[in-house]
Amino acid sequence: MTGTKQDEQLSYEQARAELASVVERLEAGGTSLEESLALWERGEHLAGVCQRWLDGARARIDATRQRAED
Repeated sequence: MTGTKQDEQLSYEQARAELASVVERLEAGGTSLEESLALWERGEHLAGVCQRWLDGARARIDATRQRAED
């Protein structure tokens, strides 16, 4: 349940929504240890996808601000 190439094509909103679903499932409990670990790994991967989107957005904002200052 970790990442795939298709995951890299997820929008920020899609990755965030799936991450929220993973968190809900983990918080609800009732899963086996193995399933919980798989969910955790999936959540970590999705968090990374979200972070890459946010880092890219920050870089674009910084570049635009820099051009405006020049």
